[in-house]
Amino acid sequence: MPAPVAPAPRLTDSDAEIPDVATLLAAAVQAIGGAERPGQVTMAEAVEHAIESGEHLAAQAGTGTGKSLAYLIPAIRHAVAADTTVVVSTATIALQQQLVDRDLPRLAEALEPLLGKTLNFAILKGRRNYLCLHRVQTGAPEDPEEGLFDPQALSGLGRQIKRLHDWADETRTGDRDELVPGVGEQAWRQVAVTAKECLGAQRCPHGTTCFAEMARAEAGDAHIVVTNHALLAIDALEEFHVLPEHDVVVIDEAHELVDKVTSVDTDDLSGAAVETAARRCGRLIEEGLADRLQEAAESLKLLLNEQPAGRMDMLSAPLGETLAVLRDAAHACVSALGPEPKDGDPGDLAARRAARSSVEDVHDTAVRLLGAFEAELAKRWDVVWLEQHFEGKRPPTLHVAPIGVGGLLRASLFETRTAILTSATLTLGGSFEPLARQWGLPPLGSSATGAVAEASTVQPEPEPERTPASEPAADGGSAGGGEGTGADAAQKPGKERAKELRWSGIDVGSPFDHPRAGILYVAKHLPQPGRDGLPEVCLNEIAELIGAAGGRTLGLFSSMRAARQAAEELKERLDHPLLCQGEDSTSLLVKRFAEDERTCLFGTLSLWQGVDVPGPSLQLVIVDRVPFPRPDDPLSSARQRAVAAHGGNGFMAVAATHAALLLAQGAGRLLRSMDDRGVVAILDPRLVTARYGGFLKSSLPPFWTTTDPEVVRAALRRIDAD
Repeated sequence: MPAPVAPAPRLTDSDAEIPDVATLLAAAVQAIGGAERPGQVTMAEAVEHAIESGEHLAAQAGTGTGKSLAYLIPAIRHAVAADTTVVVSTATIALQQQLVDRDLPRLAEALEPLLGKTLNFAILKGRRNYLCLHRVQTGAPEDPEEGLFDPQALSGLGRQIKRLHDWADETRTGDRDELVPGVGEQAWRQVAVTAKECLGAQRCPHGTTCFAEMARAEAGDAHIVVTNHALLAIDALEEFHVLPEHDVVVIDEAHELVDKVTSVDTDDLSGAAVETAARRCGRLIEEGLADRLQEAAESLKLLLNEQPAGRMDMLSAPLGETLAVLRDAAHACVSALGPEPKDGDPGDLAARRAARSSVEDVHDTAVRLLGAFEAELAKRWDVVWLEQHFEGKRPPTLHVAPIGVGGLLRASLFETRTAILTSATLTLGGSFEPLARQWGLPPLGSSATGAVAEASTVQPEPEPERTPASEPAADGGSAGGGEGTGADAAQKPGKERAKELRWSGIDVGSPFDHPRAGILYVAKHLPQPGRDGLPEVCLNEIAELIGAAGGRTLGLFSSMRAARQAAEELKERLDHPLLCQGEDSTSLLVKRFAEDERTCLFGTLSLWQGVDVPGPSLQLVIVDRVPFPRPDDPLSSARQRAVAAHGGNGFMAVAATHAALLLAQGAGRLLRSMDDRGVVAILDPRLVTARYGGFLKSSLPPFWTTTDPEVVRAALRRIDAD
């Protein structure tokens, strides 16, 4: 067992004059105009105990509990009293903005008389989230993008770039999320850089006015720093600090942590990416070396065009040879680029940085792809798959991702600082264990405290031991912004002392009376879902439910194909407006859905977790089927196989856990305020007929349950009439 680290810093005599958490919470609630709730108080006390003891905490708090205040108040007290920083990590832009634009400003004003000082807070994102003034001035490397040979597409891209240049003269933060409406990724790449491409504040002519550097400086002086899971993962992956020093981290929306970390630690390789690297290097090194890389790119493109899509368990000899040639050619280009000059024209330095970044990414990904096949299947820590884009919008692409991230989180997060993980959905099958094991936390011991359910039978997700030092570098741009090593990043000191992994779980409940406010209807009489789309009997069921509810329906489908089929076939049969995801931006569709009480909205994954519509506009949530991952999903299938190879139940540990989490999130769309009432209708009989149905059902809120369609339709008509 690793030696424990010391708990959070103790208060000094002068700091002890700061009121306790209960007093601060009461003052905050009064200033905001709300009312304290028992679950909020209980959670605040648990967070305070975790900070003081150094014991990790998993806190489930239902919608309406006020969990943001419950963790912010003890975090603020600790940060101010110990003169330190607490990091708050979220999964969504919406919650980041809520914290920085609404919650923290009001708390700072309300608590200043009690704290005796001003609360400083800041938001920090990956470097690619900020506009780069140097790139705006000098332009991006000339890299023709796939799919931009259409004159209309080129014209649209040009308009977006011009808009970005105009915005560069107006913005005070350079934060991409403040640009409304936004721009596409191709346009944004013309004005933003990764950390590897950044010249650094000392060399860049715009170093003193750099938006990313100003954000980092502001975060360095803050008591509370709000960031995202992607940057939190990059901080764990890299050998450099990208976040301020901190001893406590609060992870809100913690149910998304594994997916976000996996995304950051996923690399990809395509022929187009290799061609870009070769083109950038070709201007700076001997032509023959760049030609070798270009030839390897052409070979890779030919091979990938001939390969079937899907998971790759074996590396074919031709592909292995091509990857080895590509690796060696990329290494030769890196060597030819040589050490970076200490001074020179910033434009030339930027071009060299861009070339080095591209070719290093190609080399490192090729090395990782080759290494992924070296061990036998049961001992691999990476899975590789090929994605084919049949409409030609993107080239065939190899992806390599970690089978598990628990080891990384354990070594770089839980063993070095205290973590508070919270969400409305953390218990699956009545237990914290399924998610905790994916995070890398050990099974709960008998000494754990809090309202903890019995451990489930779900097996842990095994993974080989690996530390961040053995991880490939991750830029993280595809997961909401990357940071990487950076020219001016502070190198981490020697590894901190590992702390004992003690944790507790607590469910503080919900202010909602679920059995009185909501009904869980399982359509037991319907056939088990198949692969041939929604049958007519299912479409009839949806139409009858919507008719009884008078519209007011959010339809959550397991695929866009099913959502579109239902929308197309029901629009003519319903008396109410029906919107389908993809017809407009999701945010605008949700806005229209919320504003027109009789409107229905059908969609897929982002709607399962991203809709907050309190009031009469949402009184019926329809789920077409239990949302298991696709059987051919490369990552999920590899994880199931890894669990089975270690003697566990792969289906329950991976597929059922995934489905339970999404079901709980989807059902959570129904009750968003104390006055809400309605029905969650699941059109998949397996929820009550299959052996795993009990595990799934126990992951849902405790609604009153029925399988009688007449009962549920009558209830919907009564709700609609009120």
